[in-house]
Amino acid sequence: MSGLVLKLAPKERVLINGAVIENGDKRSRLSVVTPQANILRLRDAIHPEEATTPVRRVCYATQLILSGDAAPEEAKLPLLRHIEELSQILRDPDSRAHLSLATQSLLDGQFYQCLKALRNLLPREERLLARNSG
Repeated sequence: MSGLVLKLAPKERVLINGAVIENGDKRSRLSVVTPQANILRLRDAIHPEEATTPVRRVCYATQLILSGDAAPEEAKLPLLRHIEELSQILRDPDSRAHLSLATQSLLDGQFYQCLKALRNLLPREERLLARNSG
């Protein structure tokens, strides 16, 4: 994750390579220069009981790699399959661009970037599910 800059709010927590780091009382910036560092903002974390939709499940599975709870090499192929399944449903150009970025990031071992691309699909999924339930 060379060159990643995290801007943290007061008392915000972030998981870096399995360690929970809490910011102090003031806003701060951290530059992460270690390549392949696994980083997860805890405010963005999806809890297991919240992984109830297709996009949320794929986000959660990616998050497990970042938290160290899933081995990257074992998780890659199932994640690629799930992203492919999403691409069969989310066919608009914007969704395709996010899914493409998620796929490439996953193949490159950039799991934070993969999660970031997938999280961009959450509002779209919410709108689609709301439209279909009404």
